[in-house]
Amino acid sequence: MGLPAPPRLSPASLTPPALVSRLPSAFAGDSGGHFNPAVSLAATLIGGLDLVMLLPYWISQLCGGLIGAALAKAVSPEDRFWNASGAAFVTVQEPGQVGGAVVVELILTTLLALAVCMGAINEKTQGPLAPFSIGFAVTVDILAGGAVSGACMNPARAFGPAVVANHWDFHWIYWLGPLLGSLLVGVLIRFIIGDGKTRLIFKGR
Repeated sequence: MGLPAPPRLSPASLTPPALVSRLPSAFAGDSGGHFNPAVSLAATLIGGLDLVMLLPYWISQLCGGLIGAALAKAVSPEDRFWNASGAAFVTVQEPGQVGGAVVVELILTTLLALAVCMGAINEKTQGPLAPFSIGFAVTVDILAGGAVSGACMNPARAFGPAVVANHWDFHWIYWLGPLLGSLLVGVLIRFIIGDGKTRLIFKGR
């Protein structure tokens, strides 16, 4: 008996939110599907990830960024690879753009981390649509902030291409902005919008 034909994907299932949502949900049962040091930090701050696991997660995520960037270089024609700056972030070209880029990365990462933490970790608000909420958050972030900072939201995504392409100009932006966004999410959920189990104050509400 032959194998059944694979299901056809509708055009809607190939849209950016759907594609982005499928990847984390595929690995959620194994690791939580973070892929992102900023998301892992936010998850740790609200009690969704043990502190002792944060460093191993970060190391794995940075290694993943390196491997992905190396594979991209290996399969790309050299002229196209360097024409795209090796996928390193080159949106910020001068010091005058730094302030706006940091603020944008902070805001975009806050929105992404909120979608993850409130949709997948916070018990009162978590639900089956969390992967799609995360996918839409990523898509909206890219559309809103791509022209200002490149819409990284992920230090590992910035780190891998920076190493492979040896492009470090303003690289620190893609660590500072996202990690500050994670800290903000931790404060918001721990003190204001988290459920009674998560909040550090007004636990009974």
